[in-house]
Amino acid sequence: PGPMPPADPCLSVPKPSARAEEQQQLLRHQPDQPQSPRVLKVAILGAPNAGKSTLSNQLLGRKVFAGSKKVHTTRCQAQGIVTSEDTQLIILDTPGLTSPLKAKRHKLDESMLKDPWESMKHADIVLVLVDVSDHWTRNCLSQEVLKCLSQFPQIPSVLVLNKVDLLKKKYILLDLVAELTEGIVNGQKLKVRFDPEHNSRSSSKTPKISHVSLSEIRAYESHSLQETEKVQDCSLHSSSDTGSSLVSDKVQDPKPREYKYLKKMKGWPGFQEIFMLAALHGEEVDTLKQYLLMQAKPGPWKFHSGVLTNQSPQEICDNIIREKLLEYLPLEVPYGVQQVTEMWEEGPSGELLIMQKLVVPRKSHMMMLIGREGKIISKIAQEAGQDLMNAFLCDIRLKLRVEVKS
Repeated sequence: PGPMPPADPCLSVPKPSARAEEQQQLLRHQPDQPQSPRVLKVAILGAPNAGKSTLSNQLLGRKVFAGSKKVHTTRCQAQGIVTSEDTQLIILDTPGLTSPLKAKRHKLDESMLKDPWESMKHADIVLVLVDVSDHWTRNCLSQEVLKCLSQFPQIPSVLVLNKVDLLKKKYILLDLVAELTEGIVNGQKLKVRFDPEHNSRSSSKTPKISHVSLSEIRAYESHSLQETEKVQDCSLHSSSDTGSSLVSDKVQDPKPREYKYLKKMKGWPGFQEIFMLAALHGEEVDTLKQYLLMQAKPGPWKFHSGVLTNQSPQEICDNIIREKLLEYLPLEVPYGVQQVTEMWEEGPSGELLIMQKLVVPRKSHMMMLIGREGKIISKIAQEAGQDLMNAFLCDIRLKLRVEVKS
């Protein structure tokens, strides 16, 4: 492709094209490199439904990644691109880290296990997202997350506590930080600082966190770092013995002996920073974004400044419709729906006409999807169409029809 004009400065956030050929052409264009380009590849890891896609969308400034309250909404690795002046952030939105057993239960592809590890291979920094509103999982990092961090200890990591707005008792965050970091951040023991006007057990404000010097906690930190080094040495030793890279291309559970030290750990003492935010409402997301822009290193851009995501229009559409299926269908029903696009063309007034067939395994699923008097399927089409209009910035006419698999 020939040279492409710079992105319109009036449009601070570019939009993905609704036409597959245009999107492919945009992705093929050579990046419009500034004089001193900087770049940072950001992997976002966490348990399913921690809010990774929501955070990615907020960082991008436009919704292009699907997200729902049900687990495993994101099923493939996708990239979002944030371009700000001379700096480009490449956001790697990955499936939630899950175990092979849970992947089998939800009939997930093998890529669901492999993609998060692939993201780590290419990342310059990793954000570990924790849903603090989930009192069942918030007190410790999952074994899958700890395994990932221990395999790549050389990659800087940041702890991001999400959904803090849902916590009425903010002091709970203090305990969570202590547990999820093993009391160590950036090589220093944590020290909590409160607003003097508020009591620690009644404050509705998010607490501030600072550090004390290493000399004050030498004995404690020495013990913690020794445990961390054992984890790192163990994982590095196991990979060097086989003569392979840190992560094998074959997806399988690592041998128990490689991670025996992790089972005693609830958190990770290698985080460099901590952020507390509410991704759904955009609270404190800009603070995290500015931090990431500052962490970027000199290097060539990977994409043209007019690119927002590497996803095709079809992938964006499928994922947004699937998000609504997960939201409105009960239990495991939406995981068995197959999506088939039957029409994707431009209408007489420039609107985009999309027709998609939803194939379900049994008639009872079809009745649930259609709903009484067609209310469920109509609501799904209406909400998905609105999200697609916001993504592509054009009028959308979306029609959905349901069919039982023959």
